[in-house]
Amino acid sequence: MKRKLAEHDSLKITIEQTGDKFHIKESSTFRTKEIDFTLGVPFDYTLADGTEVSGAWEMEGDMLKGKFTRKDNNTVLTTTRTLVGGELVQSYNYEGVDAKRIFKKQ
Repeated sequence: MKRKLAEHDSLKITIEQTGDKFHIKESSTFRTKEIDFTLGVPFDYTLADGTEVSGAWEMEGDMLKGKFTRKDNNTVLTTTRTLVGGELVQSYNYEGVDAKRIFKKQ
């Protein structure tokens, strides 16, 4: 059911950077959430499906790389965000399964 809902989610991401501080606004059909974080500083976050995670973002070259641990079972979700040809490519890995989502600039 969650996958079917995600297929129809029109997620928009706005990213603002000031030095090592980031402000991200995620707007979708189902919710709007704003996140503030500093590179390398752990923070708590709730995923769209209600899963609670804790982790941090790091910058590796031009890529944002996040490592987050689920609070309920201690499994790790890794994600990257990078610009490729004017598009934001977000890749995920969770328990050996890879996924990718591409956002077009508006």
